[in-house]
Amino acid sequence: MIKHIGIVFVALALFSCKSKPAEVVKIDSTPADEMVQLTPEQAKNAAIETAKPVFQAVVTSIKVNGMVDVPPQSLISVSFPLGGYLKQSHLLPGTSVRKGEVIAVMEDQSYVQLQQDFLMAKARMDYLQVDVERQKSLSEQDATSKKSYQQVLSEFRTQQVLIKALEEKLRIIGINPEQLNVNAISRTVPVRSPINGYVTKINVNVGKYVNPADVLFELVDPDDIHAALTVFEKDFSFIRKGMEAKVALADQPEKQYPVEVILTTRNIDANRSGLVHCHFEQKTNDLLPGMFLTGEFQIRQPEAAVVAEDAVVRFEGKEYVFALTGKDQYQILPVSTAPAAKGKLVLKAQEGIDWKNTELAVKNTYILLGKLKNKMED
Repeated sequence: MIKHIGIVFVALALFSCKSKPAEVVKIDSTPADEMVQLTPEQAKNAAIETAKPVFQAVVTSIKVNGMVDVPPQSLISVSFPLGGYLKQSHLLPGTSVRKGEVIAVMEDQSYVQLQQDFLMAKARMDYLQVDVERQKSLSEQDATSKKSYQQVLSEFRTQQVLIKALEEKLRIIGINPEQLNVNAISRTVPVRSPINGYVTKINVNVGKYVNPADVLFELVDPDDIHAALTVFEKDFSFIRKGMEAKVALADQPEKQYPVEVILTTRNIDANRSGLVHCHFEQKTNDLLPGMFLTGEFQIRQPEAAVVAEDAVVRFEGKEYVFALTGKDQYQILPVSTAPAAKGKLVLKAQEGIDWKNTELAVKNTYILLGKLKNKMED
């Protein structure tokens, strides 16, 4: 386990033949002097061990957070085009619904008027169709003027347009005009579910008048939910379409759900992170939109420099190693790391540093940090 700045270092007798009291060592985030030189006696007492990084293929993990989300096409807002009064509904939040199922019944006199207009228009259409044939026959026999025939024909075509428009209005509110007759006129109209899913919101109650723009219910298709995961900028380049990961609910970390990356956003937000959208590989009813998720990507990297965790010292979010530059002489170097196997860290490649030929302090490195601070204070 990585030690932290602020621990009490061994007595300064490690660095001097004179006895001095122990002290709590702190350093600036950017040291003024990067070199540490130990005397033979200090080196012996400190027991610094050194080793070169080991180069090997590693699997690193990227921790992520996110939430269960749904695409716009799977989040359905149900409204009624003509408005009206909600007469009946059995829905509760969480209720499962099937496509085509009646989820509510609306009532209004405007529905009756629309059906009346359609049937009357059809009745007049029957008369006009006969009249057109009659006027056409008379016109061909010069028994009437061409103008009379043209007037009747124009009225017939106008009536065709009216009927077609009324048919579409009826279909919008769920009434089949082909099955509508005098005996089928109704003041109520059923509202049907457009998807298989479940109810997430109910915005109305029985007896309430709703306008065409009002949303009655919100439905979700659970077959299309996905995980929207937040990945920090430093790790974003590792994520690729098709990669697999495992996520879990924040309060049930032991139950994991496999996911696959289907899309990565093409921008980094103000928090220096981006969104990764993942598809759940197995259908589940346990996950609901808005639930908080934690997850982990396993990234298999090519050969990289690996050191023990004790080789890296941390202070105020920054990481450092000490490179051996001479006899008992060390230079502090800022580094960036990634987790490797247990007790190991990957040293990310840095310009100007050849990790293969760099000897690093791998044990008691915090003593070197304390020595560096004492040197700066002197």
